[in-house]
Amino acid sequence: MASLDRLRATEVAEPNGSPFDALFTAVLLLDSTLLITTANRSAETLFPPASPQGQRLPDFLDMAEKLGRLAQGGGLALMELVRGQGEPTRQIELKDGRIFIGRISPLAPSGWCLELTDVTVTVRSAELRHRDALTGLPNRQEFLLRLSEAAGEGAGKPFAVHYVDLDRFKSVNDTLGHPIGDALLKLAADRMRNEIGPRDVLARLGGDEFAILQLDADQPQAAETLARRIIDLVGRAYLVKGHMISVGASVGISLSPLDGTDPETLLKKADLALMRAKQNRGTAHFFEDQMDSVLQARRAMEVDLRRAVVLKEFSLAYQPQFSVDGRKLVGFEALMRWTNRERGAVSPGQFIPLAEEIGLIVPIGEWALRTACMEAASWPAPLTVAVNLSPVQFRTPRLVEVVTSALAAAGLAPSRLDLEITEGALLDDTDTVLAMLQQLRALGVRISMDDFGTGYSSLSYLQKFPFNKIKIDQSFIRRMADDPDSASIVRAVAALGTSLGMTTVAEGVETEEQFARIRQEGCEVVQGYLTGRPLTPEAAAALVQFNKL
Repeated sequence: MASLDRLRATEVAEPNGSPFDALFTAVLLLDSTLLITTANRSAETLFPPASPQGQRLPDFLDMAEKLGRLAQGGGLALMELVRGQGEPTRQIELKDGRIFIGRISPLAPSGWCLELTDVTVTVRSAELRHRDALTGLPNRQEFLLRLSEAAGEGAGKPFAVHYVDLDRFKSVNDTLGHPIGDALLKLAADRMRNEIGPRDVLARLGGDEFAILQLDADQPQAAETLARRIIDLVGRAYLVKGHMISVGASVGISLSPLDGTDPETLLKKADLALMRAKQNRGTAHFFEDQMDSVLQARRAMEVDLRRAVVLKEFSLAYQPQFSVDGRKLVGFEALMRWTNRERGAVSPGQFIPLAEEIGLIVPIGEWALRTACMEAASWPAPLTVAVNLSPVQFRTPRLVEVVTSALAAAGLAPSRLDLEITEGALLDDTDTVLAMLQQLRALGVRISMDDFGTGYSSLSYLQKFPFNKIKIDQSFIRRMADDPDSASIVRAVAALGTSLGMTTVAEGVETEEQFARIRQEGCEVVQGYLTGRPLTPEAAAALVQFNKL
């Protein structure tokens, strides 16, 4: 800006057409009465159709506001600048969205030079660094900054932090594609934005995770009320590009100053509360002190689980299945086992849900499928092997390809593979899962409904897909002797399976009395400790040989 430096030292402006006129910065030269004596080309084009030259600055700025060229308050800000009030620079915004920085400098022997520098790109770029590109909401960095401001300015005044996660969103992305998922995120963000208070802050932290800074939350009830409203609104159906979509929301809540004042700590504690809320989707949960120890234990388990995949610490046990009529061996169910050097034998009920949550169930499940097929190929036909599939595995488009590859690599006939699924696999996206099951069925693979009777829509699924087997949940088997309703359910399921041409399997049979009852009710296959505990591959092979004799 050497030309401007020279200009400030002179009394008379250079005429139009000079280097002064070619400056990108808008320059207005004022005399001691604030009359605009000279304006370069950039200044002349700044507020069309008004021309600044020959007008007093206050009158010109007032006219620019009235014409809708200058945003409200911009004229006052520049006049304060000229009068030396406040900061040495002022930021103003034009109605077209452009942003300028104003600076004032004295001219010798009297008068002023007012510069207006366009900083739109710089300011907007800085704003974008603090904004989520998809929703326009503040991002994590901006949210933490606003949290810090709330903690500093409030002087201990209570506020709440809500960590919001969309339930079942991943299946929308996987099945309908990212454009649909992005549109859904914007709609969900709009619903939450319309629900929060005027001083509250809604941010997108990434993926399908959002956060809300709820100010003036002087009671936990206020935070809980907002969380309930968010869960209700987000959980209502969406129409996105012709698709009717249903997702849900789970919310974790931390309170300041009760749970701390540090922004990162508050967000972390809200995230911990969210983990508890997601155990029962569609709920809200406040942070509790014991959650920290639970998190540490979970992280340690996650580290060990990831290491187990690399070190191949998993194995399969095979529980025999017998026909009720004659107790003839008909096959085995492959059951996952994990033995850790320090933890010892880890219950599948502990590590499988965690593997599903962090995505490890996909490689673990593929390994189990391939291993089970290889083992079953050594058994004489028609013995079958049953392998459980996680709902998470149905979210991967490679499932049919993996099953086909496993059968081919083992040389196992498809009819000897029995894939067991629970109702949970069908809940998120029933049509997509059913289409995948049809592809598997076309290979010749058998499909079984596991844990039948524990869900809400099992009967409707039996209508939609011709399962080969129905496995009656063991909870009904155990209660048959003392609970007439459980006995009636077993009887009804067995009759239903017969009418639909589906084999009924009673699992969890542990006593001769239970065996007698399931045979009386019409079940065809039995599995449980009475007929055989899970066996090592070697013991399973020995049982196969024994049953051949």
